[in-house]
Amino acid sequence: MKVIGSFVSPYVRKVLACMNLKGLDYEVDPITPFFGNEEYERVSPLRRIPVLIDGDFSICDSSVVCAYLDEAYPERPLLPTIPKDRARARWLEEYADTRLGDIFIWSLFYQKVVRRLVWGEETDEQRVAKTLAEDVPQALDYLETQLPAQGFLFGEIGLADISIASFFRNGAYAGFEIDAARWPRTAAFVGRTLDHPCIAALLPFEDVQRSAEIKQRRQALLDAGAPLTSETLGLREPRKGMMRL
Repeated sequence: MKVIGSFVSPYVRKVLACMNLKGLDYEVDPITPFFGNEEYERVSPLRRIPVLIDGDFSICDSSVVCAYLDEAYPERPLLPTIPKDRARARWLEEYADTRLGDIFIWSLFYQKVVRRLVWGEETDEQRVAKTLAEDVPQALDYLETQLPAQGFLFGEIGLADISIASFFRNGAYAGFEIDAARWPRTAAFVGRTLDHPCIAALLPFEDVQRSAEIKQRRQALLDAGAPLTSETLGLREPRKGMMRL
């Protein structure tokens, strides 16, 4: 199997961590290929990352990819068995992909990292300040009521745990750190989830790719005459109703 996408993307990280959890063999194409040409659109019509290629089959959208992996490779399930728990796990994955994505990718990582490195623009400090003062506390207050004091959400680590914690790594890349005194459950949960081998094993690859990836990819896209979008830059998977770069 092959996964196309950036190690730094929280959506790609989610898929890779789930594949690690299942013990699946895969390779990663860390540079979004084809720069938006017809071949890329063939495997990802909406130009989303990640893309999973499994033999002659390909699929995109991280949630769809993880659902496929759980059905095609049922050993070590990613979701709990009880229907109500499964529904809650899916909701928490969706909450992470949308709400935490908006906060930690668009409002922090994009503003504090991507704008500077890709376009040489100044950070929108007003947006960052509002996010830190209003949006982050609201999200963390909610998570504090949902996350366990110890262990993981449904016993063993699974899709919901990985989905939530993944965005906090991008938050850390933007200089954000959870106030453990105010949100102790969330801070501890995120810490032990990111420390789990299924995710921790990805960090060295992220460090290598993060060091030069965005600038190099930007220049390659410009040389190819391709549009600069969040997908071609390999930063994120756009969700329904969310703006594109």
